[in-house]
Amino acid sequence: MTRVRTRLLASVTGPEEAELAIRGGVDLVDLKDPASGALGALPIRTIRAILDRVASRAQTSATIGDLPADPGLVLDGIRATAASGVDYVKIGFFSEAHVRACLPAVADLARSISIVAVLFADRSPSIADLTPFARAGCTGVMLDTADKGSGRLLDCLTRETLAAFVRQAQGLRLLCGLAGSLRLGDIPVLLPLGPDYLGFRGALCDSGQRARTLDPERLRAVREAIGCDPESMAIRTNVTWRRPL
Repeated sequence: MTRVRTRLLASVTGPEEAELAIRGGVDLVDLKDPASGALGALPIRTIRAILDRVASRAQTSATIGDLPADPGLVLDGIRATAASGVDYVKIGFFSEAHVRACLPAVADLARSISIVAVLFADRSPSIADLTPFARAGCTGVMLDTADKGSGRLLDCLTRETLAAFVRQAQGLRLLCGLAGSLRLGDIPVLLPLGPDYLGFRGALCDSGQRARTLDPERLRAVREAIGCDPESMAIRTNVTWRRPL
């Protein structure tokens, strides 16, 4: 399998930040509200305003919120978010209860909606076997952290564990992302693992605070550290989470 170059995901909160992200060379513009939790959801009207500003210049993803293990609520969130026109819908599996209760229901929607499952490194996720997510039709899987104040991804899981996660996901033809309070200095550690995406919020913001606005200089530093493939930048609008079979 040909390895895909690692791309940059940046979380934004509004149209102005989305514009900064695109001008800064972000590959995937991720829509979420950091003030409302790990996967805090933006109002649908805000999502639509961001999509209007992006205008198909980049791929987009959006979160449905930090929801309980309630299949009905999760399905309603997926449908409403997908209806906004976003490319990918991200849902959080915060516990094994979420996996047991919600993954079977998600499978029904995954036939027509590109769903990315997010697991949380600080919640002791069961990542030894990602097969259920592939069987459910998920397009991709990500590792993140739920409590942004308790440490970053590398404080929760070893480099070896993350490498195994990436290898397994790619072996199942799931695109994979690594996120979770990542810093500029984490890039040289994580990049050799070959994840499809590295996701950032706080490291891109003023003073490194995720609740503040994006800082173009910080974004530039992260973009340069990950590297920029001119060919991939030229075809950003064709980037897809789905690996070819």
